[in-house]
Amino acid sequence: MLTHPLLPKLKQLRLSAIADTLEARSELAREQGLTATEFLALLLDDEIERRHNAKIARREKAAGFDGPKSLSQFDFASIPTVDRSVVLEMATCTFIERKENWLLVGPTGVGKTHLAIAIGYEAIKHDMLVAAYQTHDLLGKLHAARADGSYAQLMRRIAISDVLLLDDFGLRPVSAQASEDLYEIIQMRYERSSIILTSNRSPTEWGDIFGDALLASAALDRLTHHARLTVITGESYRQKSRRSEWGASSAAGVEASKE
Repeated sequence: MLTHPLLPKLKQLRLSAIADTLEARSELAREQGLTATEFLALLLDDEIERRHNAKIARREKAAGFDGPKSLSQFDFASIPTVDRSVVLEMATCTFIERKENWLLVGPTGVGKTHLAIAIGYEAIKHDMLVAAYQTHDLLGKLHAARADGSYAQLMRRIAISDVLLLDDFGLRPVSAQASEDLYEIIQMRYERSSIILTSNRSPTEWGDIFGDALLASAALDRLTHHARLTVITGESYRQKSRRSEWGASSAAGVEASKE
């Protein structure tokens, strides 16, 4: 294949990857008696699929997800308070097209982050730009960006994303400057693009995060205006899994001691 007469032409046209399937497609064309047009269509379909997959891979990497998460991996049975129909509706990403927000609230370990990231992956499949951050980390990056002159660049990345994932909103206290940055992000995206936010604090406590009643009121009014609130209750999935593992280990230890 490295000496195929079409290879130099494919390289010149930046279509070298077609060479990977050229031989197989040629054989298929001979077996099925495809016309030249049908053969060319097969090769072009392969190239379109390769470029689509490459774009998705680039966007997934650029999004900054905290590990790969998918809806197929989510254990709905372990967290029965999660409404599967709501999650599947969010997976269509129509709420992002409508510039709405999704706010996920509940204790630690009930799958909020998993769902947020999974919908982020779905958004990328829908040809959307995603940016994902731990809320505290993003505010720290913005603080550092002021010092090295990259603040405008980072804010632009946040602004152009179709959906911004803010994980663990309100988990840690923030400075006055960070509160202003948080307000600026919410205001900048209001009715222009979506936010998926997770928090283990009740929405009634979110005002305390800002340390400024007026700023908090303005920010939360925009954040919650066009938003779906999903409250997840129950025990931490991780803690249940850990107890199950420890229980199995203890039982195995007891059995071993009897031998």
